[in-house]
Amino acid sequence: MNAPPPVHVRVVRQFSASPERVFDAWLEPQWIGRWMFGPGVRDEEVLRLSNDARVGGTFSFLVRRQAGEIDHVGTYLAIDRPRRLVFTWAIEKETAELSRVTVDIVPRGTGCELTLTHEMDPKWAEYAGRTEAGWTTMLGALERALGAPGETTSSAASSALRPRQ
Repeated sequence: MNAPPPVHVRVVRQFSASPERVFDAWLEPQWIGRWMFGPGVRDEEVLRLSNDARVGGTFSFLVRRQAGEIDHVGTYLAIDRPRRLVFTWAIEKETAELSRVTVDIVPRGTGCELTLTHEMDPKWAEYAGRTEAGWTTMLGALERALGAPGETTSSAASSALRPRQ
């Protein structure tokens, strides 16, 4: 008997920022703490944001919410700046439940379009709506963070974020 297919959640968002700026914000902990986690996104405290931004490298984003501490962990599977980022995604206590997130970024005029696809085990199908809402909220926060006056990713930071071979 065939296993049911994975559940795919897809979110598309337009950004006025360049593909490079949008891409780099996914890998730099300072930026992750402004749009993916923290009080600017939801009621939580960021305890630790760390990552090893290279293929095979891992990340750990530890936050405290009302329900306690949650450590979001994963491994980078593909880093193709500024076009594609692929990584696993799980809660540290449930690493057997890995999902896969693919971020594709294409230039559009002076900005870009980001398509995020979150592939999950079919047993998590009932969470697809919450997953889509979560990514939509985070991408909205990313758009606001990138649009903040005087906020840019430095060229040194951009160079540091390029994948190491």
